[in-house]
Amino acid sequence: MGERKGQNFYYPPDFDYKTHKNLNKYHGTHALRERAKKISQGILVIRFEMPFNIWCLGCNNHVGMGVRYNAEKKKIGMYYTTPLYEFRMKCHLCDNYYVIRTDPKNFDYELVEGCTRQEKRFEPTEIDQLDTKDSSFSHKLAADAMFKTEHQEEDKTKATSDDTRMEKIEWVQERLRDDFAANQALRAQFRKEKRELNEKRAQDAELRARCSLSIPLVPEDPNDRKVAGMLLRYRGVDCKFGFCIATEFSFVLVFLSDFFYLGSSSLFVGVTKSELLI
Repeated sequence: MGERKGQNFYYPPDFDYKTHKNLNKYHGTHALRERAKKISQGILVIRFEMPFNIWCLGCNNHVGMGVRYNAEKKKIGMYYTTPLYEFRMKCHLCDNYYVIRTDPKNFDYELVEGCTRQEKRFEPTEIDQLDTKDSSFSHKLAADAMFKTEHQEEDKTKATSDDTRMEKIEWVQERLRDDFAANQALRAQFRKEKRELNEKRAQDAELRARCSLSIPLVPEDPNDRKVAGMLLRYRGVDCKFGFCIATEFSFVLVFLSDFFYLGSSSLFVGVTKSELLI
């Protein structure tokens, strides 16, 4: 609707083609309306879409790729026959301004002022993307037979590794292709683990009831049997703590464990309550 004001088909009686040339000059407007408010300075207001993720240096907020701004576009130079453009826009979260320029030499954008790039760039060859190569590489492949042979071997090795990777992916997909069978196997595994846990809880509860214990039992460790054997071997020797003998040592140790941490002693590392009651 804005363009209708500059391209109206009504020509007033005082319109002179030799003087005004067109209706835009007659009305004192521009065909681009508010976008051309700085056209005398070579600046055109456009809608600029952020080409990648950036960080604002004014408010330290993240601006995602694809966010659009009203930017002032102007030409600042030439790279051979390609024009260089500069875009200036205001952050929508603070009073900071971004200045971004085109970089045709590197097929990229240059962040000049007000923002920094969130680095998510990767080497194209590392993520299996086609890389832009200069003509000298192709000429060297055509002229140097040894250079061509070396790259052929690299291509064969890469193709073999890609085939192996694809076989692994296909194997995983084939294994999970039957949803019913995969779900059935998973539920059977869960039921087995649940049954084992219930049996272990029942055994622990029976042991605590038989020994009148209110302490939780820790899982059995391979060192538990060794320590239990040492306690049985030195059952008749006086305890080094001085207040109990070895015949009562295991029971006293169990009750003291409710109040003291005895794991710092190398003799009792990994000892469970159940094996101290042997």
